[in-house]
Amino acid sequence: MTNKQKVSYAPSIRRLPSYLNIIRHAQSNGDQFISGTVIANELNLEPIQVRKDLAITGIIGKPKKGYPVNDLVLAIERYLGWNVEHKAVVVGAGNLGSALSGYQEFKNHGLNIIAAFDTDPSKVGSTVHGVPIYPLEKLEEIIPELQAEIAILTVPSPFASSTCDSIVKAGIKSIWNFTNIKLKVPANIIVWREDLSSGYAMLAVMMKIALKNETAEL
Repeated sequence: MTNKQKVSYAPSIRRLPSYLNIIRHAQSNGDQFISGTVIANELNLEPIQVRKDLAITGIIGKPKKGYPVNDLVLAIERYLGWNVEHKAVVVGAGNLGSALSGYQEFKNHGLNIIAAFDTDPSKVGSTVHGVPIYPLEKLEEIIPELQAEIAILTVPSPFASSTCDSIVKAGIKSIWNFTNIKLKVPANIIVWREDLSSGYAMLAVMMKIALKNETAEL
């Protein structure tokens, strides 16, 4: 985050969506309770880690029974802020921006992408996955009318900083940055940089380790 604020329990927060998927599956099966051990086994974690993570939501499990499933779903959604709607716009309707616009799972988490912006005349005036595309030069004019809270930035890196300036001027306070540029923003603006290359780096290293282990066993 670029506003110099550090989120407590960041690793725990990153794990909560995975927990929620498992708990929702249990809910769909009609289960009334779920144990931390069951969740841990599904994700190859230690049960004590799961219990510590869930504790930040304020819910407490029952001895020998586990956590009440319905209450646990609500507790996680409430803690993550997924129990309320957040309006968002995608800035940059290229391949990544278009894909994010069509990602239906966002709506299950309260994130409603209501518009996209781009400089390509062939895209402006059309829609992507039902989301209208507006001209980027009108961003500062249109965003206040849409009452959007979040901007998802997916423009090419050379244009990231200038586009960010326009987003801030439009009144957006939260930016989800998918570019590789570290944005400079006022202290009251929240920026989260999503580094896709880091995820691929982890996958590549894990693949290399797995290959090395397989070779050693031969």
